[in-house]
Parts: sequence; C-alpha cells; structure tokens
Amino acid sequence: MHKTLIALALVAAAGTALAQATPAGLWKTIDDETKQEKSLVRIADNGGSFSGRIEKLTDPAKADSKCEKCDGAKKDQPIVGMTIIEGVKKSADEPYWDGGTILDPNNGKTYKVRLTPKDDGKVLEVRGFIGPFYRNQTWLRVQ
Repeated sequence: MHKTLIALALVAAAGTALAQATPAGLWKTIDDETKQEKSLVRIADNGGSFSGRIEKLTDPAKADSKCEKCDGAKKDQPIVGMTIIEGVKKSADEPYWDGGTILDPNNGKTYKVRLTPKDDGKVLEVRGFIGPFYRNQTWLRVQ
C-alpha cells in the first residue's frame, strides 16, 4: 500500500511538471532595456493552437495605452486585453512551439514567434523574428 501511494504521488508530480512545460499560463514580461517588469500576458491553449493576450501593463501611467502604431482592426485599440500572440502550435520534433505570430504594440510590427519553455516551465524564451533576424525575451511564469 505504501509503495502504491508513493507511485501515485510521483505520477501526479510528473503530470504537474509536464503541464508546466508548455507556454500556457500567466507570464511576466521584462523590458529589454530597463530589465523592469512590463506586463502580464496570459497564454491559452485553444485546442492545440496557443494565443496570448495582455492582461495588465505594470506602469499605471500606461494602463490606458492604445496601439497607435498598429494596423487594421488593432489600430488605436486598448493594449490591455489585446491578443498579441496567435496561431502558435507545438513543433512535432522540437521542444518549442512556433508557426504563429507575435505583435509588438510599441512599434505595431508583427513577427514570427517561437516559444520555448525552460527551467521546468518556469521561464519562457520568446523569440520574435523576421527572416534571419531575431530578438529574444525572457518571460517569467506567474502561474
């Protein structure tokens, strides 16, 4: 009986760790230049396709900011609540999720994106790129 309980506990712990090794969750974004917390982004799994939206901007002075440089339907829309990651799926043979896009509301540009969970899912490496040029950010899991 004791061995069975230990085995069940290990299976449950492994399942929790595996669930955390996806991009799904709430993430704290860090500003590239200041290294300060910038926003909270919630990434959700929508049947195998991941999307992410901004839940909060940490600078109270920017809480009502709009995406002035965005094009199309997102032009002049509030940044809080805006979907910035779309169409990301698990890569078949790689430890990352890609195939989608990420929007930078600061400049209104959309980039291809790759999301790579690291450190047992506590850290998310976010790579936005156009052709061979890319920029990485490190996001920290909140939940």
